[in-house]
Amino acid sequence: MMPCRFYPIFDSADWIARMVPLGIRLVQLRMKDRPEPDLRAELRRARDICRAAGVTLVVNDHWQLAIEEGCDWLHLGQEDLDTADLRGIRAAGLRLGLSTHDEAELARALAAGPDYIALGPVWPTILKKMRWHCQGVERLAEWKARIGGIPLVAIGGLTPERAVEAFAAGADVVSVVTDITLDPAPEARVRRWLEITA
Repeated sequence: MMPCRFYPIFDSADWIARMVPLGIRLVQLRMKDRPEPDLRAELRRARDICRAAGVTLVVNDHWQLAIEEGCDWLHLGQEDLDTADLRGIRAAGLRLGLSTHDEAELARALAAGPDYIALGPVWPTILKKMRWHCQGVERLAEWKARIGGIPLVAIGGLTPERAVEAFAAGADVVSVVTDITLDPAPEARVRRWLEITA
């Protein structure tokens, strides 16, 4: 099971340090295009902040660093599965979440025995260019029927209002990035999310 229904994603330990005191219980550190020493330093700081607060930290992509730094959770995209050592990841005791966007990716993810499966983008997203159209809440219901007891994470274009639809369609967890980081009052936005997902 996932520790809670709200799963924000941030690109720095600074963001995590700022948001953890508000009461989040689950967070992902997603860092791109940075030198290895910076990645390691950020990861260590985020890990220590989360451990001190009893928050579950999920490391995006950087599976070797997650193993070396004694982290507990890892998230991989489909492209990361091509090079990741799944046996080594499991041997290190990491729990694993996987991104999916279509039927082939879902089959591949299920074969890896993940601890959660993410589906996106459910709604339009500005985070990154996607080759997939919006999945829609109907696809959430379809995915949940396929994966059974594995937690399903909805991501992409989520707002507190849309979260209600996502949960009704079968999502167990909702994940957000820019809805918080681009908000003029991100702390207030996180509090709103915590109310919606309590």
